[in-house]
Amino acid sequence: MSDSTVGRGRTLRESIGDRVVDSALIAVAAGIWLIAFVRRMDVPEPVPMWVLYGDRILGLLGCVALWWRRRFPVVLATVLIAASSVAETVSGPSIVALFTVAVHCSTKVTAVLCAASVTALNVYQLLRPEPAMPPFTMFVAIVLGHTAVVAWALSVRSRRELVASLRERAAAAEVEARLRAEHSQHEAREALAREMHDVLGHRLSLVSVHAGALTYYRDASTEDIGKAAEVVRENAHRALQDLREVIGVLRAPVGELPLPVVEDVVELIDEARRAGTSVELRDEPGVTADGGLLPATQGRTLYRLVQEGLTNARKHAPGASVVVRITGRPGDHLATEIVSAPTSGPPPRSEGSGEGLRGLAERARLVAGRLEFGPTTSGGWRVWMWLPWPT
Repeated sequence: MSDSTVGRGRTLRESIGDRVVDSALIAVAAGIWLIAFVRRMDVPEPVPMWVLYGDRILGLLGCVALWWRRRFPVVLATVLIAASSVAETVSGPSIVALFTVAVHCSTKVTAVLCAASVTALNVYQLLRPEPAMPPFTMFVAIVLGHTAVVAWALSVRSRRELVASLRERAAAAEVEARLRAEHSQHEAREALAREMHDVLGHRLSLVSVHAGALTYYRDASTEDIGKAAEVVRENAHRALQDLREVIGVLRAPVGELPLPVVEDVVELIDEARRAGTSVELRDEPGVTADGGLLPATQGRTLYRLVQEGLTNARKHAPGASVVVRITGRPGDHLATEIVSAPTSGPPPRSEGSGEGLRGLAERARLVAGRLEFGPTTSGGWRVWMWLPWPT
């Protein structure tokens, strides 16, 4: 069911409820009019008959006018209060109109009209005093009655404001939950895109380099062709395996995700060396030998950095030597630098989309680190990442 359908249903229910309340209040006012009519029927009145009939007609008109009490609360209350000073049967509709004003209007307007209503009824009592009740007692009864009506109306208004506030909070919470879910889905897609780029980019770069060698060096020896073909076959097979693992992220529970660890950096470098890339590892704190010193999140980020650096070196500077330098200590920081030496051709430059480096920068930010990259003064390429290393 859509939000608009729910909103229309709620509006219809509220409209029906309002009309039921209006009918009930009109019935109450009509009951007060009937009581006044019956009570005055057998009592001789020192006034002309047209005054009595005019009083009753004004009372009936006041009861009917209450149907528009929500649309014109202040105007209707003002007219009925003024009429109640000369017509006893209008007192019921005027009290209902005052109740409506107290529910829907400000406290200042309510206080003014309440005082006017008390004054009007007391003016009527002065014009036509109640023989069975002293004036002071009547005055106290009028004041207490108006106080009770206004207090009841204010409690109704307070409850309505509370319900409206709860509805607004519920709607805001629903919107916030929807935005949070959309944000989580976006983050999940971004994480999956980074994993696929890092994993498949590394494997496919190896395939591309050796496939290119087979294409351009057709006079190579049979042994060299066989080695290159074996590298292509092996990395294509591993690319399929890595793709299955990445897709498994969508299905596996969080505790079972196939994520790399820092010890895998050595295997990554050995694999690059077997593929023909000259890589030198300078691991001063010995992180890759004892990965237990480094938190898992920083270890995965370090692995992805080395993976992306070797991939970019093969793509943009084939044949260049690469130096991977890792420095730092627990309780301070971990700095990793990947520098590719200049080649005999033009300086290496990025010709791709830059998604890999943007993904690395995002990974670094997630662990309160930072990433820097750019050409070196000698014409090579440098990627540097700083990560906090908690004790």
